[in-house]
Amino acid sequence: MTPQQNQTPAGQRRAPQGQPLSVVLAGGGSAGHVSPLLAIAAAIRDRQPAAAILAVGSRGGLEETLVPAAGHELAFIERIPLPRRPSADFAKLPGRMRQAVATAKGILNDAEADVLVGVGGYVCTPMYLAAKSLGVPIVIHEANTRAGLANKVGARFTSHVGTAFAATKIRHAHLVGMPMRADIAGLDRAGARAGARQRLGLDPELPALIVTGGSLGALRLNTAVAGALDALAEAGIQTLHITGKGKPVLNDDGTELTAPLYRQVEYVETMADVYAAADLLLCRSGAGTVSEVAAVGLPAVFVPLPIGNGEQARNADELVRAEAALLVPDADLDAAWIEREVVPLVLDAPRLELMGAAAARHGIRDAAERMADMVFAAGGTPSA
Repeated sequence: MTPQQNQTPAGQRRAPQGQPLSVVLAGGGSAGHVSPLLAIAAAIRDRQPAAAILAVGSRGGLEETLVPAAGHELAFIERIPLPRRPSADFAKLPGRMRQAVATAKGILNDAEADVLVGVGGYVCTPMYLAAKSLGVPIVIHEANTRAGLANKVGARFTSHVGTAFAATKIRHAHLVGMPMRADIAGLDRAGARAGARQRLGLDPELPALIVTGGSLGALRLNTAVAGALDALAEAGIQTLHITGKGKPVLNDDGTELTAPLYRQVEYVETMADVYAAADLLLCRSGAGTVSEVAAVGLPAVFVPLPIGNGEQARNADELVRAEAALLVPDADLDAAWIEREVVPLVLDAPRLELMGAAAARHGIRDAAERMADMVFAAGGTPSA
């Protein structure tokens, strides 16, 4: 697009007929933002291989590693936290925001952007304001049950707003689900089970509990599971414990904890293998995890992270009410709870089957494709 075209009124900027779309995707800081961003980018490229993709994030976030690893160019903008009460930072906000919006305009113009996609995070507010000023159509994905402030701002400027959860309250919301990796979205758990168990070092026949606190691990989960290992093994349950990078579970003498039918690893590269191999997943209830568990039809026990505004408990609420999952408060999870609740559940194959079927009924596998539909619609080009 020419600079003159950049000055068209908001909502009228469009890719020339027949030309590949130029899409800028903004967001980052956490896996909860970066993962859907990359899934949307992949869906766009699947539809239109020649589409130009540029991601915008902030330095120090996971996007700095994950976006280039996915083969996409990454531009940076200053993180602008929005203070919720008067402070020194609040006084500096107008000047910092003006500078960030100027940087965002430069990024959009240099990319000749036809569409801006925002997935939330501090970087999105100046990107939304810049896109509004330049007339670049905006598409938003909100991953959480409580919409973030940046996405609430952006939703004032567009009707293309997708949400991961039906309960999310945000202007122009359309339920699309959580964009996720293709290997997870297309997972056939039964068909992939044998290969996944082999790759993870699990017995092909024994019931399997897999425990993960996410990429950073979770001390409460680690401690509770370590205390329940005797009961799990006595019941014939094998446990794969994903402890988190740099967070092995240790004995009192500092050596790595070992036990019958128990294996601990700090990280698993392919979560699709985890979902295929597990009979039951014990995990936190981040939005991505909840959405993926539902999509693949995996029974789960959720332990919401006990910080923030209760967001993780709300994420799990739909599956818990559908009897597709259990929820235990972080403070209540201990070895005794695992012995009392988890051990009999892992051994109850009929109940697990019902839970998995209930989860699958609430899962959405094509969220990335639905978001790509929004992007092409906003850009005024065929989705190919």
